[in-house]
Amino acid sequence: MRKDIPHKVIHGDRILRLREITGKNLLDFGANLNPFPPEIGWIPDASMLASYPDDSYHRLKEAIAHQIARDIEEISVGNGSVELIRSFCYAALSAGDGVYIPHPTFGEYLVSARLAGAGEVADPADAKVRFLCNPNNPTGSLLSRDRVIDLLRQAERYDQILCIDEAFIDLADPHQSVIDIASPHLFVLRSLTKSFAVPGLRVGFGCGDADLASAIETIRPPWTVNSFAEDFAVRCLARSDDLAASRRAITAEREWLTNAFDALGIAHRPSATNFILLDLDEPAADLAGRLLAHGVVVRDCASFGIPQSIRVAVRTREENRQLVGALEACLR
Repeated sequence: MRKDIPHKVIHGDRILRLREITGKNLLDFGANLNPFPPEIGWIPDASMLASYPDDSYHRLKEAIAHQIARDIEEISVGNGSVELIRSFCYAALSAGDGVYIPHPTFGEYLVSARLAGAGEVADPADAKVRFLCNPNNPTGSLLSRDRVIDLLRQAERYDQILCIDEAFIDLADPHQSVIDIASPHLFVLRSLTKSFAVPGLRVGFGCGDADLASAIETIRPPWTVNSFAEDFAVRCLARSDDLAASRRAITAEREWLTNAFDALGIAHRPSATNFILLDLDEPAADLAGRLLAHGVVVRDCASFGIPQSIRVAVRTREENRQLVGALEACLR
């Protein structure tokens, strides 16, 4: 057995287990999902269970290609964007290569790079791959399209691949996306989980150079996107324009929440998307424990390397009021 397997990343996916343990219908502010998803009206077709999925995922890739105006050969799909991160690293990295990752950010980039034999470097110029989460998880910060293009030009000069994770961009500002740019030095990740609030149906896609997409498709195990997930994803992609209403509602609720945090004296980072990072005067685990006693689950960000911060999702007004009430009670 290999001795260099990294530790598994801690994610904010505890809600089902916590509800089972507590016996309570806990309010989940730890998962960053669209609180105002478009109504898809999807009914699973049980007859799909009788056949294997089409492992070429031609129907799904056609829908993606139409939505993002790219060639189908440039698209790869996966069981959520996390699988694509893993497959990308195996395709793009070799033992001894370096990756540059701005922190704090999503932990799967580093774990996947290490599984592929690569290591983290401090100087971007020394990297084979540079990762960027935009908007960033957990801070909510969003780099402009122009700034990301600047980073792409740097990657081209250094013969690197810039891997941009745009999992939350549809809930922030899609005009800042670079998914329309074709370059052998750029790979862009997207996830339908967050935008359409379906974490139980794992489906994501990536777009980049056709040779890289082909390699990722080869590395991906067969049939990892199940037939229900593919069918739902195709229907979601046809409703992508409806996410504009989601963004407007999220912006209004995010502003309401930040005003409430200001009134409570809670420091928070500027966010462009559907979650907010709060900086505390105490260990995040302590406040998270007290909030749990009030029926509210938040994301303790110690696993991101910021042990005095919590991340909270933006939800509906009534749910947001419950969060603020719980925070007020816990901080008295």
